[in-house]
Amino acid sequence: MDRTISADRVEDILSVFGSFDQNLHIIEKEFNVRIADRDEELKITGEPEDVVGAEKAVQNLLRMAAKGESIDEQKVRYILSMIRAGREDRIGELSGDVVCITSKGRPVKPKTIGQKNYVRAIAEHTVTLGIGPAGTGKTYLAVAAAVAAFREKSVNRIILTRPAVEAGERLGFLPGDLQSKVDPYLRPLYDALFDMLGPETYNNYLEKGNIEVAPLAYMRGRTLDDSFIILDEAQNTSREQMKMFLTRLGFNSKMVITGDVTQIDLPAEKTSGLKEAMRVLDGVEDIAICRFTGADVVRHALVQQIIDAYEKYEKKPPEADRRGPAARPGRRR
Repeated sequence: MDRTISADRVEDILSVFGSFDQNLHIIEKEFNVRIADRDEELKITGEPEDVVGAEKAVQNLLRMAAKGESIDEQKVRYILSMIRAGREDRIGELSGDVVCITSKGRPVKPKTIGQKNYVRAIAEHTVTLGIGPAGTGKTYLAVAAAVAAFREKSVNRIILTRPAVEAGERLGFLPGDLQSKVDPYLRPLYDALFDMLGPETYNNYLEKGNIEVAPLAYMRGRTLDDSFIILDEAQNTSREQMKMFLTRLGFNSKMVITGDVTQIDLPAEKTSGLKEAMRVLDGVEDIAICRFTGADVVRHALVQQIIDAYEKYEKKPPEADRRGPAARPGRRR
């Protein structure tokens, strides 16, 4: 079966094809089709069902390119997954919605439906919980929303915090003052801010007190008014720390709490404050709980495969892990 798609501009075709036709090869491999470019027309050849799927992918990508959207490998793979899941009617939602402009002029946008819902939740709620695996943009998008609110003068301060669980009682053995001891645990937050503001602007705001990056222990006893507050790696908070943090909320402030409940570093006997908060706060007015999945991963394609592999492994019956190789049928002892 053959299908022909016409494009308004050659530039859109080049954008969809990608560097060295890498995006084209992904579509061809996914649907087992052949796509040829002939004078501003694309000809798709293959089995009927596969051609229909590939045609949907190409048409949606061409529409996005015509709107000025950049087309990369992650976006292509995400659109293919939506088509496979029968959700192509929502692909149009991925265009637009710039959260923030970085210091280098790059627009920060949600790249998946899950990210779009998360950004909307942050805008519409006072407290938002973003829970999901690594690479889903939980922290980066929260920092982008914080910088956007600060630039619009909706808030006067940005406060970023994380629990330094890994340090524990060993902080005293690290060289330097307290700030230099906790800096390694706050590095991902610094990186996101540097990207949004640039190092010079960041340092200026830091000196003026408009930006604060500190360990969670620094939040105790404070009321945070006119602030955009982000708690990162919240799965490593205790139930007491989480309650303490939530009750710091002041007037005209927003809170975003991010974490991955599959990567808890607390001792086994301790309850994760994030896991408890997900149950306690569910249904509370003006609090949103957003759950990301592997489909929302926007890092290297292999990251999503790693997450999926771990999810499958963790769903295996416990007996399958305890039987060692010697216990399996057909193996000699």
